[in-house]
Amino acid sequence: MEPKLVGASVWEEELYAHLTTHEDTERELLMEYQQAANESQSAAFRYLASLIVEDEVRHHRLFSEMAASLRTDAEFRPEEPAVPRLDHWGPDPRKVYELADRLIEHEQQDAKLLRRLKGTVDDVKDTTLWALLIKLMELDTAKHIEILDFVRRHSRKAAN
Repeated sequence: MEPKLVGASVWEEELYAHLTTHEDTERELLMEYQQAANESQSAAFRYLASLIVEDEVRHHRLFSEMAASLRTDAEFRPEEPAVPRLDHWGPDPRKVYELADRLIEHEQQDAKLLRRLKGTVDDVKDTTLWALLIKLMELDTAKHIEILDFVRRHSRKAAN
C-alpha cells in the first residue's frame, strides 16, 4: 500500500486508499489468471485467459495512474499528473472535435462490418472462438465510440 497523501482532504485520502487497494486486488487477480492459464490443458482457455490478462494489465495500469494523479493533485506537485486534467483541449478544440467526429464515423462503419461478419461465422459458433472474438471486437468498438463521444462533447464545450 502506498504511503498516505500529504495535506490531502478526507475525500482524497479515502479515494486514494480505494484506488491503491483496488490496484493490489487487480495485481492479485492478474496473477491468478496467469496461473490458471499456465495450469490449463486447454489451448482455448489459455488463449482466452491471455485476452483477459491483457485487460487486467491495462486495468492495473489505469488504477496506478489514477492514484498517481490524485497524489500529484492532492500534494500540489509541480509535474503533470499521469492522467491529464480536462482543463483544455489544446489551442484549437474545434479541430479535436472534428477529429473525434471523423473517428466516430470510422468506428460506426467498423461496427457495421463486425455485425455482418458475425452473421457469417454463426455456423461455427460452437466449434471455434471466432464468434466470441467478433463479439469482443464489437464491445471494443462500442468502447472506442464512448471515448470519442466523450472527447467530442468536452471539446465542443471548450470550442464555444
